Amino acid sequence: MDPSLITTAGFGAAATVHSMSPWALFLQADWIVKAVLVILMLASIWSWAIIFDKVRRLRRLGALGDEFEDSFWSGGSLDELFVELGDQAPDPMTALFVSGMREWRRSGGRKTGQPPENRAGLQQRIERVMHITLGREMLHLERYMTFLASVGSVAPFIGLFGTVWGIMNSFVSIAATKNATLATVAPGIAEALFATALGLVAAIPAVVAYNKISTDLGRYAGRLETFASEFTAILSRQLDEEVYRAGAAD
Repeated sequence: MDPSLITTAGFGAAATVHSMSPWALFLQADWIVKAVLVILMLASIWSWAIIFDKVRRLRRLGALGDEFEDSFWSGGSLDELFVELGDQAPDPMTALFVSGMREWRRSGGRKTGQPPENRAGLQQRIERVMHITLGREMLHLERYMTFLASVGSVAPFIGLFGTVWGIMNSFVSIAATKNATLATVAPGIAEALFATALGLVAAIPAVVAYNKISTDLGRYAGRLETFASEFTAILSRQLDEEVYRAGAAD
């Protein structure tokens, strides 16, 4: 028999034993490399779930904010708008309005028709309540953002650990078989590089999404702060009008 045919057949058998598909590389990997791959896959899946949730929620909050601002600036009574909303606050902007109006209506001046005795104190309380509400709402919106930042910074190093471990196993296999051919080295190197690739697959979207969502959250927080300032100015102007009317009546 021709020796070249034997060599060709041997390489064909080796090619069938070691498949280079991602699933085959996972099955052939060492248990530590498998653990690394599982961690990276779970991190990637959870990162994408957070990304989709944040993008969807920010779009929804933007639409709700536009709808509320249309009602707020329509020229109607703020008291009627507050009564219409009740305790329902489907978005942070509405929550700011409800918290400010609730503190405003709790003042003695609004209940008895007389101007508040401590105008400055009431205004400070309203600002403080709205500031607390703003912080609470933004804290809720920023939930899980730390996870995205952690995946973006840690995932490449986890993948690198799997790569180093896989290369170490490849060298151990070479030393045990005393065979440094490509067919012997390729599977272990492929498994090692697969861990690096999966680490980048998990990290890159997390970093890009974190930067984009953080920018959108900062822009939305600025919008809420602007509304809070405008609403506080409106309430302060109403306080001045009540004090003026009370002085004129006296």
